[in-house]
Amino acid sequence: MQVSDQEQGSQELDLEDITMKISFLDKWREIFSYHGLGTNNTTPQNRDGNHVSADETEDATGIPQPRGQGHLPSSSLCSTPKPSIISSKSGGFPISLAMATKLRQSLFGNTIHVFSYHWKKAHFRFHDPFSDLAFTLEMGKGGARSIQMAVQGFIIKDLFTRKGKDCSFHSLCTISKREQEQALAAALAGILWAAGTAEKATVCLVTEDTCVTSNPDYSRDDFTERLQLFELLEKEATEKFIYDHLQCFQEEGSHGVILFLYSMIFSRTFERLQKDLDASTTQLLQPRAGDFLCRQAVLNMILTGRASPNVFNGCQKGKSQEILHGVLTRSDIGYLHWGKDTSEDDRLSQVGSRLKTPKLPIWLCNINGNSSVLFSTNTQLLSDWKVEHRFDLYFYSGQPPRKTPARLTVDTHSHHWEKNQHEDGHVAGRRFSPVEMLIRTKWREATINWNGPIPFFSRESQYAQ
Repeated sequence: MQVSDQEQGSQELDLEDITMKISFLDKWREIFSYHGLGTNNTTPQNRDGNHVSADETEDATGIPQPRGQGHLPSSSLCSTPKPSIISSKSGGFPISLAMATKLRQSLFGNTIHVFSYHWKKAHFRFHDPFSDLAFTLEMGKGGARSIQMAVQGFIIKDLFTRKGKDCSFHSLCTISKREQEQALAAALAGILWAAGTAEKATVCLVTEDTCVTSNPDYSRDDFTERLQLFELLEKEATEKFIYDHLQCFQEEGSHGVILFLYSMIFSRTFERLQKDLDASTTQLLQPRAGDFLCRQAVLNMILTGRASPNVFNGCQKGKSQEILHGVLTRSDIGYLHWGKDTSEDDRLSQVGSRLKTPKLPIWLCNINGNSSVLFSTNTQLLSDWKVEHRFDLYFYSGQPPRKTPARLTVDTHSHHWEKNQHEDGHVAGRRFSPVEMLIRTKWREATINWNGPIPFFSRESQYAQ
């Protein structure tokens, strides 16, 4: 039996229509799954698509109620994903013009500058769970990238704590979406709590209402003016609050990195921040080719809780005899720096032992202006000298085309006549990679094996990535 041309065309049209509908459903299934809006989602959401507190649900009026005194609206399971904006009635207190002005001055040194496109786009988003990059964040471009990478170090720290003695590189790659979220909430909360001197943390979220009125001396960005500040007096409460509102830092369009930076400044307070800084650093961000890069004070505030502008131990006199502020305590996560133009004779630029030798073998790295993380899964590395003879380090830069962090084997006891054997067959006299030069700022005589091809490293700055 032959099918007419008309009937065949109709069947093809129906098939195309069905295929298009399936594709459309798959697209929305992915969106719903990513935003946790499926039927297995256990976090309550309000009618705007936002998570409410773990102890709250909504009543018929849309006002958050304690759990057990209301119900979850059925519409919340099929609502279209929206930007992470909370209700102005969620608690906390709104930002004032005076606070917004101080915030802008602390960051830029004036009230005119606003964040660039790359800053506004930056948020904290993980790679796929149960993958070789499951424990890592996707890295953006520009100045916000160094903050993302510093938070990455604290995510690894939290996973070390959760995994305990069973921690291995494989265990880091097999974490679930829930474990990712728990690690991120713990990392952000721990940083804010340290900035608040273990007394109080302040979390900034964006509301639907504008709190700051127009002023000719202040440039609006339609984001800072809608901040709501929440003060928390316990570390556990801070972590729970952030976890309950994690979408405000994770979702596309959330300004998540800026929100975290704001939260850190308010947790530190303007008064403490002023005491932390010195004559060498009067604001936290540095303009560079149309963008803003983080000064060392921002990174030190993440690593140590104090916005010290320098990386040496304690305080030292500058070249003009002014007192410069360095690192006062040994940090949980360290910092290493190497640049092709860095002078080894400049004592003020050398990283001190309090950052070079942290409590855990995790380092935020700065290589020619590019941020990365270096770590060992052996948490005893810096506390047992026998372990420091030969060990593995993992290097994560967030740059393509590598799909997994590189594994480097470091030997601190090899002799100079053995170096050719340890350099994976490369000829003597070859130029060492920037990563190897960085590692040697910590282990000066170490030989380093990449356990495979040595990747290409761009000489471009962090901004140009």
